[in-house]
Amino acid sequence: MSQKSTPAESVHADPRALVQAHLAEPAVRNHSEDELVLWRERIKRLLKEQNAVLVAHYYTDPLIQALAEETGGCVSDSLEMARFGAQHPADTLIVAGVKFMGETAKILTPNKRVLMPTLEATCSLDLGCPPEAFAAFCDAHPDRTVVVYANTSAAVKARADWVVTSSIALDVVDYLDSRGEKIIWAPDKHLGSYVQRETGADVLLWDGSCIVHEEFKAKGVLDLKALYPDAAVLVHPESPASVVELADVVGSTSQIINAAKTRPEKRFVVATDQGIFYKMQQQCPDKELIIAPTAGAGATCRSCANCPWMAMNSLENLCGVLERGDNEIFVDPELGRRAMIPLQRMLDFRKP
Repeated sequence: MSQKSTPAESVHADPRALVQAHLAEPAVRNHSEDELVLWRERIKRLLKEQNAVLVAHYYTDPLIQALAEETGGCVSDSLEMARFGAQHPADTLIVAGVKFMGETAKILTPNKRVLMPTLEATCSLDLGCPPEAFAAFCDAHPDRTVVVYANTSAAVKARADWVVTSSIALDVVDYLDSRGEKIIWAPDKHLGSYVQRETGADVLLWDGSCIVHEEFKAKGVLDLKALYPDAAVLVHPESPASVVELADVVGSTSQIINAAKTRPEKRFVVATDQGIFYKMQQQCPDKELIIAPTAGAGATCRSCANCPWMAMNSLENLCGVLERGDNEIFVDPELGRRAMIPLQRMLDFRKP
């Protein structure tokens, strides 16, 4: 079932109004307005006391995104999260997202303390690419350049030649192809197939997928296009090819937000995690956003356009980790040193 954007994403300038709108959502945790406001104020105080900064992904709870912005932190995609954390002078990084993001932050800033609201928040792409099996796959094809998506463990990154995010995947693979290099791509097969089609590169795909994006279906998007013929369709390339083919714009989270800002349409069908609606509505308050349908509905839905692991980040456990100082991310120094090589290539890459 499609879902239109709600006022919760457009009132971040008024924290209490944001809390009230958030409480109106049917799926929100059972907390009172006073509890949420109390956690917000406590987190703000603790961040300042501990010289810490909050870095949040677009897919996290709108309350967390708003708090990151309000306290001088960062709300962005995984590439900009990594850059921001590496450049910020804070002693402690609080990474609201999933575990590979915390690991990446620690690899880039080994001397900083990196904490996460929960260590249980992972990613189906990370889980679906075990380091030992992936290393064996790479060893079986030694003539190929290994390119891995950022949604992988530190050990998988350490085995790679390049790390990429969806925002630079096309450009990096196009660059490598122009050098005559053949590619191993992991872990997302849908993004890898999209990159392969667009660049014409010789790409050998690992068989992995995102449980959120894989649930978007072409029929549901076609139904919405029939209902809203004036709407543009914005699709993340982790979606199946049949959905990508219907898109007016295919892009990363940042590219989807930019498309909504710059395109002339007033209505958009969006095929990515609905957490992005907070930032989209903030930057495009006059536009209507409609989440693309997933395969399931209600209790039978595996994703319902919302990552279950991103949803584990809350004001409550964010406050708790600052108070206790636990949930710290550690990466073996030698593993981190090897993973830093492809990560640095990602950070340094500029389109030729």
